[in-house]
Amino acid sequence: MPSMPHSRPYHHGDLRAALLTSAERTLREKGTAALSLRELARDIGVSHAAPGRHFKDKQALLDALALSGYERLQRALDIADDPAAPLEPRVTALARAYLTFAVDHPELLELMFARKHDPESSVQTAEVIDASLGSFTRLVADAQSRGEIIEGDPERLTLVAAASIHGLAALIAGCALPAHEAMAGLDEHVHHVLHGLKPR
Repeated sequence: MPSMPHSRPYHHGDLRAALLTSAERTLREKGTAALSLRELARDIGVSHAAPGRHFKDKQALLDALALSGYERLQRALDIADDPAAPLEPRVTALARAYLTFAVDHPELLELMFARKHDPESSVQTAEVIDASLGSFTRLVADAQSRGEIIEGDPERLTLVAAASIHGLAALIAGCALPAHEAMAGLDEHVHHVLHGLKPR
């Protein structure tokens, strides 16, 4: 009979981080359906009750994973952004950071955009999403003030661009578009987003 793993003396924050790391690995290798708090506890060698100190149920774990994904994506976008750059290269750099995240973490990106069920965590997640989209909206508003983008509601214009870039990410995640093709054509894609398809 196989022996049970010995409980490890995780500190409070360490256990939560270990659970999220293990959960993301399971998500990447086996999908959402395979995630189980009991299995995660077994994987990292703690009692099956230990995860309950941090996540009341599987949905709370999924929401925490999604929130972590948004925070990491925002950091990647912040690093890629150069407010001093001209509009088209600036948007292209942000789009490249977004697609790189999608290529590296397709399952996590899908989870991030799945419907949330826990009202407590969805408020926190909504705040992170608003902060992320808010940075794009400010970019659009700044470009409008310089005459680089048409007049109009900055949030609506941001949605047009964001939906287009996320569409590329979704196609990559769904294996409908090879990542290298999307990356190779990204400059042209952003150009069309910013300038439109109608002949001039």
